Amino acid sequence: MSDTRPHDSAPQDSALQGDSARHDDDSTTIRVGGDAPYDVVLGRGVASRIPALLPSGTAKVLIVHAPTLGRKAGELRESLVAAGYEALIAEVPDAEDAKRVEVAAFCWQVLGQADFTRTDAVIGLGGGAVTDLAGFVAATWLRGVALVQVPTTVLGMVDASLGGKTGINTAEGKNLVGAFHAPVAVVADLDMLDTLGRNEILAGFAEVVKAGFIAEPEILDVIEADVDRAVDPTTPEFRRVLELAIGVKARVVAADFTEQGLREILNYGHTLGHAVEHAERYQWRHGAAVSVGMVFAAELARLSGRLSDEVVDRHRRILESLTLPTSYPLGRWNTLLATMQRDKKSRAGMLRFIVLDDVAKPTVLTGPDASLLFMAYQEIGS
Repeated sequence: MSDTRPHDSAPQDSALQGDSARHDDDSTTIRVGGDAPYDVVLGRGVASRIPALLPSGTAKVLIVHAPTLGRKAGELRESLVAAGYEALIAEVPDAEDAKRVEVAAFCWQVLGQADFTRTDAVIGLGGGAVTDLAGFVAATWLRGVALVQVPTTVLGMVDASLGGKTGINTAEGKNLVGAFHAPVAVVADLDMLDTLGRNEILAGFAEVVKAGFIAEPEILDVIEADVDRAVDPTTPEFRRVLELAIGVKARVVAADFTEQGLREILNYGHTLGHAVEHAERYQWRHGAAVSVGMVFAAELARLSGRLSDEVVDRHRRILESLTLPTSYPLGRWNTLLATMQRDKKSRAGMLRFIVLDDVAKPTVLTGPDASLLFMAYQEIGS
């Protein structure tokens, strides 16, 4: 069993701080640096800026959207046409059903029949699955065209639309086929959340909590102070935790775009979480699975002598206050283990887990003993 990634490489390092600014219209721009820098625009009504964010020379745009967003896709298409673009719409299945090669092939067919060139663009309008798919389509069409992500869920805004990770699922696991392809902009319009169900908001908060545990403890403090205000899109507390979570991801991916080191910390809770999603045939929300995965990772760290009982208990308190699951059936361990061994984060057949030595002190645990993994799973078993 060995460790890598010292604590001081976590995103609290001042050298990794991303730039952000609040504007007169109450929008916030968070800069994602690196070799292909772009802005995340957060606020109300900011979707109106999308036509102006497309690269110069763009003529055609494909809007990829989920079935429930037909009206918004139509409104966006009208604004693009009014700005002089030729805009097409491709409706794709909801949730993880969108992330199939057959759906990507449908989008490629639309692009081909409309003669999209390398100077044209794709817009992903939807939750995390749709932005993953749209990103993959943009990355692979003509080896890469411009991409604007317009997330419409909390999960999409704080995680899936950021960082340029794109992908689709296979029968063997989640996100095993994909590409790194940075967007030219991310537009996080809080108006998109007004019709989102509370359960969907709460599921998205698993990624917000993750950002708190790996790098930004203020997020945890805000949720613990008043969970109802923290998850209410109309409050300053909600806006604050989203800005903080976006900032964590922005500065991490700017420092490590292709996940060669630091970016791995964003996988906290995801190794087991992805296995749970696969076991549930993607009928569980991503956030619910990651919630279970974070508690498992916390128990693994505790049993390794790294993490205190207090911090492990804090995981459960916060996640349960968000009505997110913190346990999983005991009899599923062998299935989950087999899936984790195929996980793209494994190296040379050795499992790798992001664990904590404390809040905001993530590190990598490589090749933990099978008995330790089983003991940790017993702690979350139901």
